[in-house]
This record gives sequence, C-alpha cells and structure tokens, in this order.
Amino acid sequence: MKKAVAHLIPFIEAASDGKRESKGKLVVATVKGDVHDIGKNIVGVVLGCNGYDVVDLGVMVPADKILKAAKEEGADIIGLSGLITPSLDEMVHVAREMQRVGMKLPLLIGGATTSRLHTAVKVDPQYDGPVVHVLDASRSVGVVSNLMSKTTREGFLTETCEDFKRIRLKHQGGAEAHKLLPLSEARANAPKFRYSPPAPKQPGTHVFDDYPLAELVDYIDWTPFFQAWELAGRYPKIFDDKTVGEHARTLFNDAQRLLSEIIEKKLLRARGVVGIWPANRAGDDIEIFSDDARDNVAATVHTLRQQIKRAGGKPNLALADFIAPRGTPDWLGGFCVTAGIGVDELVAKYQKDHDDYNAIMVKALADRLAEAFAERMHQRVRTEFWGYAADESLSNEELIAEKYQGIRPAPGYPACPDHTEKGTLFELLEATANTGVSLTEHFAMHPTAAVSGLYFSHPEAQYFGVGKLALDQLEDYAQRKGMTTEQAERWLSPNLGYEPAPVQSV
Repeated sequence: MKKAVAHLIPFIEAASDGKRESKGKLVVATVKGDVHDIGKNIVGVVLGCNGYDVVDLGVMVPADKILKAAKEEGADIIGLSGLITPSLDEMVHVAREMQRVGMKLPLLIGGATTSRLHTAVKVDPQYDGPVVHVLDASRSVGVVSNLMSKTTREGFLTETCEDFKRIRLKHQGGAEAHKLLPLSEARANAPKFRYSPPAPKQPGTHVFDDYPLAELVDYIDWTPFFQAWELAGRYPKIFDDKTVGEHARTLFNDAQRLLSEIIEKKLLRARGVVGIWPANRAGDDIEIFSDDARDNVAATVHTLRQQIKRAGGKPNLALADFIAPRGTPDWLGGFCVTAGIGVDELVAKYQKDHDDYNAIMVKALADRLAEAFAERMHQRVRTEFWGYAADESLSNEELIAEKYQGIRPAPGYPACPDHTEKGTLFELLEATANTGVSLTEHFAMHPTAAVSGLYFSHPEAQYFGVGKLALDQLEDYAQRKGMTTEQAERWLSPNLGYEPAPVQSV
C-alpha cells in the first residue's frame, strides 16, 4: 500500500494544483540514546496510509531536535518511541522541555517498555498539554483520529485525564503498602548454595567473525517475530488462529523467502564473542580475575538484591548468589553477538523503493537471527567451551523453554536492570572491536539486532526480577559503582521503591 500511495501522490497533486489534503501532521522519533525503531516504523506506515503526514526523525533524537522539528514542520502531534528503560527517563525530559518552552501539542508515548502507568505517573505530570500512551501500532490511528477530531477530542482527552488520575491514585496507594526490607535483612535472607563449580574446558575469549547464518535458522524462536508485527499467538499454533492465522501464515511465508535470500546472497553478517573468566562473589558483587591465580581483580560486575519481603521462606536473590565466594574457584561467562551487520544498507535499499514492508521485515529477521545466535552460543558454551553440560541433547523447543542448566541474564532486564553494566561486559569482551557492536550513551546496542549478557553455570541459577529498591540499597550500590546516588537513581528509575528528591534546575 505504501508503494501504491507513493506512486499515486504525483497524480493526486497534479489533479489538485499540487495540493494534497492531509488529515494532520506528526513528528515522530526514537528518543536520544535509543536505536530501536521497528514499532515506530510500523506506526509511521499505518498513519501514512491513513492520510496523515508523518515526519520521521529517526533514532537517537535529542529533545531540542524534536521540538525544533515540530515547530518548523507545523506539526499537530509529537510521538516518542523507545525500547530500553533509560528511554523512559528521556521521554520525561522531552515532556519537561515541551512544558518549558510553552508547547501545547499532544504528546504520544509508545514503545515496548512504556506503559500507561509510567506515562500517567512520570510523564503526564511534567506537561500541561495532552499526553497519551499508545499501546501499539494498531491503536495509533484511533488515537490520532480522536486527537485531530473537533467532535471527539475533548471527550477523549477528558477520559484519558481521568484514567491517568485513577492510575496515579492507585499507584500511590500501592506504594504505601509496598514494604521493602532493609538491605541488611534482605542480605541475611540470601540463599545458601552448595556447588562445586566445574572448570571450563576452553576458558578465555572466543571470537566468531562471520558465523554461518544457515546454522542459526534451526535455533530461531518465531513467536516474538509475530509479536513484532502485533499478531498475538504462539508459533506454530498461531497458524490455526481464526482471527490472525491467515495473516500469520502469509507473513511467515514472506519471511521464509526473504530469509533464504539473505542467507544465499550473504546480505547480512553475524559476528560474536564469548568469554569465560575466573570469578568469585564479593558480597553482592562478582569479582573477575585476570588469571587463575586470582590475585588481580580485572573487573567487577555489580548486582542488585530483591528487597521485597518474600512469602513462604523464599530467599531474596541477587545474581551474585550464583557465584562461589573466594576460596572456591568459580567462573563467570559473558557474550555479545549480532546478526545486524549489513542491516542498515539493506533497509535503505528497500526504503528507496518505498518498500517499507521488506524494510521492517529485514529488521525483524535480523533480531530473530541475533537471538538465535545467542541461543546457539550458549549451547556451545555449555557443551564445548565450558563443558559443564557436555552430554546435553535438547530440541529447539526445549532450548526456548530453557530446559538447560544455567542462565544468561542481560543487563537492562529484570535480574540486572542497570544498563550501565553493559559497559563492563563490553570492556571484558572487547566487544566493539570483536563484533562491531557499539553502545550509545544510554547503553543501547547498535546494530539493534544484537544480544549481550552473562553466563552462570550454577544448576540452581534462575531468572528473577529484582523489583523495587529502597534508598539504602541505592546508596550502597552507588558507592560500590563509584556513582552519585542521583546518577544511580536515574539509571534505575523504574525500580525505585521511593520518590527521589526532585532534580534541582540549574
């Protein structure tokens, strides 16, 4: 449809003296520090095909550029997108800037990590103009239509405002009832593990400069692929769904054709690096040593501990619990992989031909290949490089269901929500030199089709959410990392179990 629209526009303009009626103009952007844009791009296509002009500023766009573009373009609405959690704070900053300069334009908030709760509690109070959370691309036309309509706008905004008020009141009540343990008590309730860690068969760093994509196909988890296109259901059962089954089948067939072309013509390239290092627990931190003598600490991985009071005698977990203390030799692994080398060039080729469908498809497939690469590398670490599960024999369904021993948590996710820990991991792996993956100032990875994280071998290691954190842990954590408390609060904003002191304006 986008290609058809691009073809017809010159004829439409010629028939109307060069004028084409628009339902409204939006300026959209992925906020500063974030490079993810599949959702934003889908929104842009959907709105464009429904008669709206969309000015897409791209990714990593600072607040001043967004506001300047909105003014110069005569925009009716501003739309912000983001995927990583630091983007939530950046959206708050954009709202503050819109308030500071006296803007009144509606502000749309969207992206995988955003929510009505965050929008109501953090963004909306910063801006007197209309603020709306857009759940997904399929809702964007309805939201924008309501905002642009003289008959529905007032009622829509009144309803949204009342909804946000209810959310804030409920949140305040929940926060008051949300009791957190003192850090000392949480640490006293740490699990007691007994484990004899196996020495790795091939310790150190292993680099893969051009990993065969064909080997990764069997490791793809297709369910998130359909979610990226906002088709709900698990693969392969989604094909039998009465509502989306036919669309899912068509989409999957198109994906298979493009994937085959990518592999056959080597249109994308996969690069990766894994490492396994001597390590021991030091309180809630993990010390990584330069060699097996364990005399010199080469780096420290900082972890956070659950502080909510847990029912049934369950322990308060931190990732450091899965590493043995000094006196018992243990090891920690890390990895960074990408299947995104060449994505930008391929996307540009399709966009030049007004083929947004395949442009988005390329990014979605690159994401799946990167995740498949992470799955394959973890399997090889368990069976070859570390070798603690040398006899493992699992199907792809069992791998997706995490039936294996050990975990690979990633910085920025629930068990280790601090994205800045990626910096330590990247230094240990020399990840940028070895893979071409770089970090933005907000620690998003570029290319976006990249995955990084840590390897734990402990048989009782499990994924968990750190949850809300009290001020005592934030202060302790900031001191351990050499940060100010304010800096730690900014990086861990979604996890704060208290209201931080207001930022002092300069």
